Amino acid sequence: MNTKTTIVAVASYFLILASCSAQKNKTKNLPYKNSTLPVEVRVNDLLGRMTLDEKISQMNMLSLKHIKYDDKGNISEKTLDSLFKGGSIGTLESPFIGVDIISKLSEASDNYLRNNTRLGIPAIQIAECLHGQLAFGATIFPQTIGQGSTWNPELIKKMGATIAQEASLSGVDQALSPIFDLSRDPRFGRAEETFGEDPYLVAEMGKAFVIGMQGDPEVTKTHIPDGKLMCTAKHYVAYSTPIAGINLGPNNIGPRELRDLHLYPFQKVIQEANIYSLMPAYNEVNGIPMHSNTYLMKDVLRNELGFTGYVFSDYEAVAMLNYFHKITEDAAATAISAIEAGVDLEAPKTFAYSELANLVKTGQVDIKLIDQAVSNILTVKFKTGLFDKPYKAPKKVSDLIHTEEAVNLAREIAEESIILLKNENSLLPLNANTLKSIAVVGPNAHQVQYGDYSYTKDNASGVTILDGIKQYANNTIEVNYAKGCDIVGDDKSQIQAAVEAAEKSDVVVLVIGGTSSVLSGIGWGQDIPGDYPTSGEGFDRTTLTPPGVQPELIEAIYKTGKPIVLVMVHGRAYSIAWEKDHIPAIVEAWYPGEQGGTAVAKVLFGDVNPSGKLTVSVPKSVGHVPVFYNHKPSARGFYRNPGSPEKPGRDYVFSSPDPLFPFGHGLSYTQFEYSDLQVQDTKLDMNGNLNLSIKLKNTGKVTGKEVVQVYFNDKISSVSTPVKVLKEFKKVELKPSETTTINFTIPINEFGLWDKDLKYVVEPGQFEIMIGSSAEDIRLNKTITIE
Repeated sequence: MNTKTTIVAVASYFLILASCSAQKNKTKNLPYKNSTLPVEVRVNDLLGRMTLDEKISQMNMLSLKHIKYDDKGNISEKTLDSLFKGGSIGTLESPFIGVDIISKLSEASDNYLRNNTRLGIPAIQIAECLHGQLAFGATIFPQTIGQGSTWNPELIKKMGATIAQEASLSGVDQALSPIFDLSRDPRFGRAEETFGEDPYLVAEMGKAFVIGMQGDPEVTKTHIPDGKLMCTAKHYVAYSTPIAGINLGPNNIGPRELRDLHLYPFQKVIQEANIYSLMPAYNEVNGIPMHSNTYLMKDVLRNELGFTGYVFSDYEAVAMLNYFHKITEDAAATAISAIEAGVDLEAPKTFAYSELANLVKTGQVDIKLIDQAVSNILTVKFKTGLFDKPYKAPKKVSDLIHTEEAVNLAREIAEESIILLKNENSLLPLNANTLKSIAVVGPNAHQVQYGDYSYTKDNASGVTILDGIKQYANNTIEVNYAKGCDIVGDDKSQIQAAVEAAEKSDVVVLVIGGTSSVLSGIGWGQDIPGDYPTSGEGFDRTTLTPPGVQPELIEAIYKTGKPIVLVMVHGRAYSIAWEKDHIPAIVEAWYPGEQGGTAVAKVLFGDVNPSGKLTVSVPKSVGHVPVFYNHKPSARGFYRNPGSPEKPGRDYVFSSPDPLFPFGHGLSYTQFEYSDLQVQDTKLDMNGNLNLSIKLKNTGKVTGKEVVQVYFNDKISSVSTPVKVLKEFKKVELKPSETTTINFTIPINEFGLWDKDLKYVVEPGQFEIMIGSSAEDIRLNKTITIE
């Protein structure tokens, strides 16, 4: 290169720099960059400056996993250019790797989008945060079904705040959680991801999660505070009760049941927790897939429920309109169907929305639909503060998360999630002072199980039940371990070793259950070889007994004659009718998180008094499904003459339609006495509240927590209504002999129904108020009149 050429090249370089600098200075003081202006003004200003292609880019998603490091260990500028191609994007997927690497990728991508694109629009980084950020190093909390079993919204609010704090440190802006589905069919693999079967309980626990993670709803009306994440309500709507319990299956549900049950939790989180994002479900409802369901996505979600956030598609769900549901002939038709239904963003990659530019140019899609979708996305970007707070990666995120406080919270939630289902002759708690030996056997005795949307199953990441018992015993009790069998398969060769361990021990802790896919999700799961999932997303079942040869293991241990504590670690209700009849103590642990082993040990030995309660009704068999508690008067049969194999009857011929264990059930090491139900006014009008109180006394010898549950029944109604409906609950801790007064306030509007014209009304008449320890253990009742 000669001198003249060199001078020209250098001059050109500085001209480019000057041009970029001028562009930055030109946009620096534009209205959309001004944080003092209202969000609506900033959105409209930015929207007016965007090209059609720039708008459509906001409706799509990329993944940070495509960003690589160069030979010197730095973020590769080449891969950044290759990924973004000089343009912005709506959202970025946080990869399932270590938090320290995520933070570096987050910083590099954020810097690129702000400084190397025409308008400097940052992206929303999304992450799975169902029971902890899905990233190596983050705290692993109990799976959602365990969270629900605490019946403690305050604990779940703390958990949401902790997950938000951890995830935001690595650059995450939005959590793809929580789930507001109802678990009314235990065959469905994702039952473990739900809070339970009841809409009120799901709404209250879900709201607590959102408020903890997003912040106070009064604050989030305008912005998301630092250290918080925007949440995503999913899966909208009626996803969890598909025909035959098969994931993604159709749901043929009536409009009244849809509103009474499935829409109720979404209404609550939209109107009372100000959730920022929503994910439609994969399934169809009455023949119309949700990602093309204009009525439910616009008329109901936007106009009735008042949702103002943005709609984030489930992974591949837009494309599924074409290749799975088969309601569209090609990508262009798919794009039209989804955008007209109100799906703002297609994830995880574009199949259909890449067609939008041409569809607008040819007049097949109104530009107003694009502008509305982009406006929804930009609004949450401004409210989340993305434009005003560039992300700077901490030196080492892993040093700042998984703190002692976070781990203790994970253990506390696990402790309160554990349910004592049966305790014949007070076998539990075990007496560490008199016990000389204990057998710990079963396929989940020495294996951590966290449930799906977890990043690992490595025992080094948590405490197994065997480890928890050994740590508690501290070499003062002989602990004999044997696996007994695998979770799945028909190999019985290990059962004899478990029998031998039991025979030489004073008591047996038999830990059975299931396992879920690591990093589970449609098309992107990976599992430990030989460890096949029995629960979680896409793992539905036709039977509800413990899988594999675990029933044979249980019977073999039973035949030893040793006292047995059956501990279940799994993600769905098991039909354990034989076990209920033969095993003296049964403990439900669900998937208890990284501190599960410690929590179970403390419950077994009495350091923690169990206080968890079932949030699902447990069926006697798969043939009894469904057995949810809030059934209609006609749902349990007409003849009221249940049979048995020894004495056949009707409803059913050989069985009763009742559950094996009812909703709300859970025993304690102490006893509680309910008394003195007081209703402030038994005659109420349509406005105002029902105010009531009871006295609760701990009549036992140890401190304990009780979940007081309030149900009601509309005695006579214009359309059929359930025999019981949960409308309040409180968890209360009492010392021995302590008595307290518990007050409840229930808005009269909660006593309404969807009438024959599908209008929500509170009908005048009599209502029975029932207060108890479970749906079947009602201790107090009183009738009120609404005029």
